Amino acid sequence: MLRRLAPALLTVLVVALGITALAARPPQGTPQRTADFVVLAGIAGLRWEDVDPQSTPTLWRMAQDGSIGSLSVRSAHRPTCPVDGWLTLGAGSFAAWNGSRTAGGCPATGVAVEQPDGIGANLPDQESVVHYNQQVLPWGTVPGSLAESVRCSVAVGPGAAVAAARPFGRVDRYASALPEDPRGLLGSCVLSIVDLGTVDGSDPAVRAEEARAADAQLARVLAARPPRSLVLVAGISDTAQPSRLHVAVADGPGWERGWLTSASTGRDGYLQLVDLAPTALAALGRPMPERLFLGRPAVSTDGRPADLAEAINAPADADREAAAQRTVSGGFFTLLAGVQVLLALAVLPLLRRARPHAGPSGPMPVSGRVMSVAELVLVAAALTVPAALLADAVPWWRGEHPGWIFAGVTALLVAAGTAAVRFTPGYAGTLGPFGAVAGLTTLVVGLDVLTGARLQLNGVVGYSALQGGRYAGLSTVGLGVFLAGALLSGGWLAQRVHRGWRPAVMVAVGGLAVVVVGSPYLGADPIGAIALTAGLSVAAVISAGGWLTISRLAWATMAALAVGIGFAVVDLRRPAAERGSLGRFLSAIGDGTGGFAMHRSSTENFETLVNSPLTVLALAGALLVWFALLQPWGGLMRLFGIYPAVRAALAGTAVAAVLGGVLDGAALDVAGAAAALVVPMAALASLRVLGHAADRTRPGGSRARDDGADDDSGSGSGGAGPAGGGDGPTGGGGPLGAVHPRPISGAPAGPPRPVASPAVPDVPADRASDGSSADEPVEPPSGGPMPNAPAGSPVAPAQRPADPSEEVTPTVAGPPREGTRSSSEVAAP
Repeated sequence: MLRRLAPALLTVLVVALGITALAARPPQGTPQRTADFVVLAGIAGLRWEDVDPQSTPTLWRMAQDGSIGSLSVRSAHRPTCPVDGWLTLGAGSFAAWNGSRTAGGCPATGVAVEQPDGIGANLPDQESVVHYNQQVLPWGTVPGSLAESVRCSVAVGPGAAVAAARPFGRVDRYASALPEDPRGLLGSCVLSIVDLGTVDGSDPAVRAEEARAADAQLARVLAARPPRSLVLVAGISDTAQPSRLHVAVADGPGWERGWLTSASTGRDGYLQLVDLAPTALAALGRPMPERLFLGRPAVSTDGRPADLAEAINAPADADREAAAQRTVSGGFFTLLAGVQVLLALAVLPLLRRARPHAGPSGPMPVSGRVMSVAELVLVAAALTVPAALLADAVPWWRGEHPGWIFAGVTALLVAAGTAAVRFTPGYAGTLGPFGAVAGLTTLVVGLDVLTGARLQLNGVVGYSALQGGRYAGLSTVGLGVFLAGALLSGGWLAQRVHRGWRPAVMVAVGGLAVVVVGSPYLGADPIGAIALTAGLSVAAVISAGGWLTISRLAWATMAALAVGIGFAVVDLRRPAAERGSLGRFLSAIGDGTGGFAMHRSSTENFETLVNSPLTVLALAGALLVWFALLQPWGGLMRLFGIYPAVRAALAGTAVAAVLGGVLDGAALDVAGAAAALVVPMAALASLRVLGHAADRTRPGGSRARDDGADDDSGSGSGGAGPAGGGDGPTGGGGPLGAVHPRPISGAPAGPPRPVASPAVPDVPADRASDGSSADEPVEPPSGGPMPNAPAGSPVAPAQRPADPSEEVTPTVAGPPREGTRSSSEVAAP
């Protein structure tokens, strides 16, 4: 009865863990009205490196009293040109100006602004701009949404006119430049948008002069600001390639000396351009058009250093790191994919020659030294991504040659990790490196997430604030290696316990991983958590042996769906400003705009699929597994038969990685990151299993275990297979090619013994020839010989090891033929 209920109980446990992780979110207070007037002042191209007490004294004092942050100026086009930035500011969503664009540059033409009555203005191109954003671009943006949300707005300068124009092109009040006394103009409407100029070029002297001119204009605005007003200063756009992080400062009641952040970033000190429009409306206490805004209102958080120079250095350093990350990341992943493909090709001849042959013919075996070196190379390859993540703890981006510094630090960390795995107790066991690498990877990524994911932000294998996609939690690559490491660690641990306890161990380890991935305090990736739940369910139901049947697949699917539905229900019950990505997507479907989200997701999947080096890595890994490792000579099927929990972990990893990438718009990137860890470890374990495929041993009574566990510890003597703690069926405990402790030739010493039962033929799967599970001992008929025993053979009661990988072969006079076993034990004369 309990066995029949086990799948249901596991499903309930997985669902409970998943919803517990996803339901709790950090409390976020609803932004309250803090001002009667809002002034948005934009300076295209302004970065934190342009701000200092000498060139920009007004902005320096404003930053001293107010809240500051790094502004990501993502729009519908890359780079975000000034006209795109102003349009996005007024739309509260990703927008772009239609028209021709130079490759990698911005158009030099200005925006036509007509003033028919001397009070307001009109943009004659606004109708075509609205059509372009609504019908051509995938965001469904409505330019002018900010102006439509207030009764009256003021624009100063042509850029501000683009932001303040209503969808039909009308600007309520307009001035081409600040008047001598701007008090009356800025106080005429609750919302004022001011264009303070542009800071352009790469010459520090030129930038300093342009920043000084913009600061002088800002001083006039602050002197004329209305009472009880909020002033937001933002570097609203790039001016050329490459993209950079820009200045964001808020000064007003309730914005004193803090970090700027929003629900769209989830990280202190970071803000998006699309957040400025909802911030202005929230400060004025006006309702927001949630359907039209992608951004979320900004808030001020504590924790900023008291010294302003130190506080400003943090966003300036983040800008330098993000710029260096963009140049290094592409080369790193291209090199990683190339090395892994070459390594896969190099492993093929080793697989062909790994299995010893007892006869006079056969391929020459690989020397033990070559095999040891190959194992270390595979370990190093599997540890490359975790080492690259850990390398971000060193400020490599501050050097003159950041790429070379990053490469050197990563190489040192890979060498250190490989040495740690090599000298880990139990390395000689078949699954020793497998478990050590998986555990080390899970530890590195998990600790980073538990401490705020600081290594993920702007890291080479993390995410860039310049992309505007993610600012907190796990990255796409981090999700891939973490779910792979967690499931492989769970499989390695489950293999060491009784078969009946293996699903529980898988659920315990994988459930903790689901909490880490899905919790908004930690990984903040609900889609990844749902995908991991599906993979964990698959791994749990087949970890005790057997195949993925229809009923088991149904239970796994039900667990994933239950977690997804549970989180969706919880997320939809939250206020609109606090909903996660899943809640926003379902809300969009409900109000008829879900087609835009689905179109964006499919577009992102396609672009990632054809442009990412991780796609090559995922496909190369799949080809190696299918056409080599899963072949009879590849060893993986034999590994699966001996270690069913490992087979379950690998199957669950494949399901979770593919599902997580597709649902999250990352195509095969999650699978590629997981393959960087899984494929080298699967190849290494297959080589070790093949290296001892022809070993024969006598079952040791002292090592026989009744609990069905596969102890890969390597302790003890005379054991066999996983229960004996050795490599594959032998339990030798030494490196590949080590001499077996018990020779298979020669007559046994001592008095004659009764003839032993014939061993079950070797099968490289998790099922014996009679259809039973590979780790289920086959008992002979009571009082009779084993099945298929030769007629007339005197047979003693069968002595079978508790684990199937302990191969029973009696000692015979002379070596047995390759691939066969003796049917009896010949007594000495």
